[in-house]
Parts: sequence; C-alpha cells; structure tokens
Amino acid sequence: QVQLVESGGGLVQPGGSLRLSCAASSSAAFMGWYRQAPGKERELVAAITSGGNTNYANSVKGRFIISRDNAKNTVYLEMNSLKPEDTAVYYCNAGWNWRGAYWGQGTQVTVSS
Repeated sequence: QVQLVESGGGLVQPGGSLRLSCAASSSAAFMGWYRQAPGKERELVAAITSGGNTNYANSVKGRFIISRDNAKNTVYLEMNSLKPEDTAVYYCNAGWNWRGAYWGQGTQVTVSS
C-alpha cells in the first residue's frame, strides 16, 4: 500500500503559476498527476518513471513540467501559463505502470480572474 499526500493547490489568475507536490509513503516506479473537472472524466496530466521518462497530455505540453525526487519519494508538477480550462481537482497517482493503483485525496486548482 502506498499512501500519497498532495499539497500546493489553490486559486491563481490566468497566466499564473502553481507548483503541486505529492509525497509517497514508499517508492513507486511510476508517479504522476491526473485531473478531473466537473462533469468530465479523470484524465492524465503528466507522469514520470523513476528513471526520468515522462509522458504529458498534449494540452499541457510546453506549460507544465513534472519532476521527482526519488530519495524523498516525491513528485512535483510545475504549472505555468495557467488557463481557466486547467481548473480541476488534481490527483497524485503512483504505482508500477503508467496508471498506478494508488491515488491521493486530490487538491483543487482554480484558474480565474
């Protein structure tokens, strides 16, 4: 069992930046972020392997950067040039494939003026 604790969500104006963090209770080969907006399905934002390979949704390429600190079992999501359509609950995900078995509780990100 891997427990995930997220932090860093909040309210930001369009064009602004936020950084999300997710600390895991133990190591996992894959860690990443998904998001779910009201009335929509949960979708991949970005994921990263322990070796540093990354996978991004097309909608966030060039704006978001995922990284991880393996020594701290922590994954980060740097979100830049935020748009209103980025508004969602962001969930940390971890496991042994690109959509892992473990989820965090979610953190709200709201992009609004």
